[in-house]
Amino acid sequence: MMNGEQGIKSSRILFFINVLVVFWVSSNLRAPITSVGPVLTEISAALDLSHFQSSLLTSIPLLMFAGFSIIISRIAAGRNISHMLLTGLIILGMGTLLRVYGNVFTLLSGSVLVGLGICIGNVVTPGYIKSNLPGHIGIMTGLFAVAMNLTAAFASGFSINVGKWTDWHWRGSIGIWIGFVAIAILIILMELSFKKRKTLLTAPTERSSLNLFRSRQAWQVSIFLGLQSVIYYSIVSWLPSVLVTYGIPEAETGWVLFTFQISTLPITFIGPVIANKMKDQRAMIIFIAVLMLSSILLFAWHGVDYAYPAAILLGISNGLAFSLSLLFFSIKTKSSATAIKLSGMAQSIGYFIAAFGPAVFGALHDTDASWKVSFYFLAFSVALLLFFGLSAARNRFVEDH
Repeated sequence: MMNGEQGIKSSRILFFINVLVVFWVSSNLRAPITSVGPVLTEISAALDLSHFQSSLLTSIPLLMFAGFSIIISRIAAGRNISHMLLTGLIILGMGTLLRVYGNVFTLLSGSVLVGLGICIGNVVTPGYIKSNLPGHIGIMTGLFAVAMNLTAAFASGFSINVGKWTDWHWRGSIGIWIGFVAIAILIILMELSFKKRKTLLTAPTERSSLNLFRSRQAWQVSIFLGLQSVIYYSIVSWLPSVLVTYGIPEAETGWVLFTFQISTLPITFIGPVIANKMKDQRAMIIFIAVLMLSSILLFAWHGVDYAYPAAILLGISNGLAFSLSLLFFSIKTKSSATAIKLSGMAQSIGYFIAAFGPAVFGALHDTDASWKVSFYFLAFSVALLLFFGLSAARNRFVEDH
C-alpha cells in the first residue's frame, strides 16, 4: 500500500516538474530576440554598427532556425529529450553572455549561439510534451505558447527600462535573460536528479523513418507556420518605425508593441485547449484570417487613431495562429519521434520563409513612404495563410497524407 501511495506521489511530483520544464524552457525561446528591438538604436550607436550589422541581430536567430531545425530533429532521434533541452539552454546561456561582452564580433557570434540554443528548444519541446505529458497536450501547448509570448511581451515593453534600472544600459536589457536560462537549467537538472533517485527511466526518443518531405500535410503545416511568422517578425521589427512615421511619439511605440504581445496571452492558452477537442480546426483558421486582415488594414489606413485596437486584434489572431502551429506538431502526428521531425521540418521551412518577411516589408517602404504597400504585402500573406491553414487544419496525420 505504501509503495502504491509513494508511486502516486512520485508521479504527481514528476508531473509538476515536467510542467515547470515546459514553462521555464518556453520562457527562454522568444525574449532573447524581442529584447533587442527596443535597444537596437542604442546598440548600433554604442558599437558603431552599420544598418546591415544591426539587421543581423534579429536576422541571425531566424536564419539559425531555418538552417538547423531539421538537423536538430535528426540529432534528437534516439536521444534523451531532457538532455537535448539542457544542451540547448547551455548554448543559449553562453550566447547571452557573449552578446553583452562588448564588441561587434562577440555580439554577432553570441547571436549565433542564441539562435542555435533557441532552435533546439523550439524543435524538441513539442516532443517533450507529447512524450512526458501525453494526456495534457492541449493545455501544455497553451502553456508553451503563453510562456513564450509573456516573456516576449515583457522583453519588448520593459527592455529600455531594464537597462536603466540595472545601469548597464543595452547590456542589461539583453543580458538579464541569463537569469531565466539559469532557472530553466536548474529545473531540468532537478528533473534528471528526481528520475535518477526514483530509478525512473528517462527514455530516449523513438526513431522515425518517415520522410516528411513527401507528406503534403507536413508541407501545409510548415508553410502555415512560416506565413504566421512572416507577419509576427515583420510587425516586431518594423511597427515602432511605422508608428513614428505616423507621428506617434517614440516612447509610446514600445507600448503599442507591448499591447500586441500581451494580447496574445489569453488566446494562446485557451486556443490549443479548445482546438485539441475539435474534430478539425478550420473554423479557427477562418477566425484568424478575418481578425488578422482587419488589424493589418487598420494599421495601413488608420494607424494613428486605431493603433491600439489594431494591435489587440493582431495579437489575438497571431497568438492563436502561433499556438495552433505548435499544436499541429502534436495532434497531426502519431508519435513523439514524428512530432520532433515535423517540428524540425516546419521550423526550418517556416523560419526560412519568415526571414524574408522583415526584409520585404522594409524594402517595400522604399517604394512607398506611407507604408501602405508594406501592409498590403502582409495582407497577401494572410490570404496565403488562410489557404494553407485550411488544409493544415484538416483531421488527418502527416504519416497518412
